[in-house]
Amino acid sequence: MRDANQKKIDTILCHNLVNSLEKRWIKGYYAETKEDALKIALELIPEGSSIGYGGSMTLDEIGLKTALDNEHYNLIRRELAKTPEETREKYIEIYGSDVYITSANAVSEDGIIVNIDGTGNRVSAISYGPRKVIFIVGVNKITKDFESAMHRARNVAAPINCARFDLDTPCQTLGSCANCLNPKTICSEFLVTRCNKQPDRMHVIVVNDELGY
Repeated sequence: MRDANQKKIDTILCHNLVNSLEKRWIKGYYAETKEDALKIALELIPEGSSIGYGGSMTLDEIGLKTALDNEHYNLIRRELAKTPEETREKYIEIYGSDVYITSANAVSEDGIIVNIDGTGNRVSAISYGPRKVIFIVGVNKITKDFESAMHRARNVAAPINCARFDLDTPCQTLGSCANCLNPKTICSEFLVTRCNKQPDRMHVIVVNDELGY
């Protein structure tokens, strides 16, 4: 539980990150609370949009997928696929969507976004495809620099996500990355987003709250 002093420091950290993102042509937004983050996200998504999403506890915690799952939007529900071929079709549909919503495994203070992925569907959609990408990032995912962002992705996010999915990987047992080549690894693909060259495509909502892993 953060005290008032820590939250004050975190507020500065969040605002500094928003400024760093802007220098990389990534639009940044500050949200004081989860409720504020949800409001900003909905303002960025026009009604009628087709929307894809990556696996993310953060999206669930702020209630974004629930808010979009209605007749005003076309939420592409990838979990409804029953076969590998249907899953592939959903992923391809997502690549052509208007909006992609996700979080990040880590973001450095100078604005570099780091993500790791098991199959590549999430990082590929972040990199190219959907017309707009919206990240929701809790303050707990902000790191000092690129090296510590990579360390967080591999040694904090990956082990706990393997535990969440009950995957038999070394990191779930050890609590940190073993640089494994296990068939169950979720660290197959790494994406480092250094800047955005597609105008108005990438948006990051930085939340002054601890969200996701």
